[in-house]
Amino acid sequence: MIITIFIVLLALSFDFINGFHDTANAIATAVSTRALTLKKAIVMAACMNFLGAIVSTGVAQTIAKEVVDLENISNGSTVIIAALMSAIIWNLLTWYLGIPSSSSHALIGSLAGAAMADAGVSAVKLEGLGKIVASLIISPIIALSVGYIMFSLFKQLFKKANLGKANLGFRRFQIFTAALQAFSHGTNDAQKSMGIITIALVSYGFQSDMTIPHWVQILCALSMALGTSIGGWRIIKTVGTQIMKLKPVNAVAADLSSALVIQVATHFGLPVSTTHVISSSIMGVGASSRIKGVKWCTAQKMIYAWFTTIPITIILSAGLFAICNLFI
Repeated sequence: MIITIFIVLLALSFDFINGFHDTANAIATAVSTRALTLKKAIVMAACMNFLGAIVSTGVAQTIAKEVVDLENISNGSTVIIAALMSAIIWNLLTWYLGIPSSSSHALIGSLAGAAMADAGVSAVKLEGLGKIVASLIISPIIALSVGYIMFSLFKQLFKKANLGKANLGFRRFQIFTAALQAFSHGTNDAQKSMGIITIALVSYGFQSDMTIPHWVQILCALSMALGTSIGGWRIIKTVGTQIMKLKPVNAVAADLSSALVIQVATHFGLPVSTTHVISSSIMGVGASSRIKGVKWCTAQKMIYAWFTTIPITIILSAGLFAICNLFI
């Protein structure tokens, strides 16, 4: 019972950190164009994240059912604790450095690494894990393409518009798109901890199937909303200013593109990295606007972090599993 409570608290801590780590991405465009002040953006994002987290459980079901094979694992609690600790450490490190790394990549990599440290390759469901990894890899490419197409359409639709008036209108519209972005973040990202907690509940016999309990939904939603209220200025600065110089029209196109990709993924129960999707949408919009306007050196650093997160967290969680296994 004590270990289960500890796992729940650890998962809620991950959601809290995810709130100020990843939600910064959702409001970065609105803050950077001054459509919203930082305080107003954070309050709005906290509310919308909470709402998003309680309306869906599809992604949580995927995490709970399609990553780890519970029947082949002998130390389920140690696997979950090591995975959560690994993901939290990586998130805090990348947050401190201001790198928009993926909490989703960190959690999936950590869960797979800890499970394999316990029981080898048989501990993971390769088909389910493959589908999730494919979703994580393909979604940024789709987001970049959608961002490029979206802004190309905007250029055609508003080519005769007065630039000053158009940007004023788009700046006001950004309040809606930023809210949509934060809501989308909640529908996908908060689900992952719900799945982890449910795995723990099933492992210890508190429930017989992978149905996500309502109290788990609410606690995870509250944790992410609270984390969001803390904010994440370091990552807002990277996403909102260091990929490209955003104008309101660019920001709206990027917000709509990334929200669309995230919502479609959530509909199909696919976990995606909101960090990658939002950043890629901005790159796509920037490439459509002016290819040289994108700060590709920053993008290169981000892409490097994206591709190294899963391997690093696999190794980190395996090491933490070995240490935790000595005491649990």
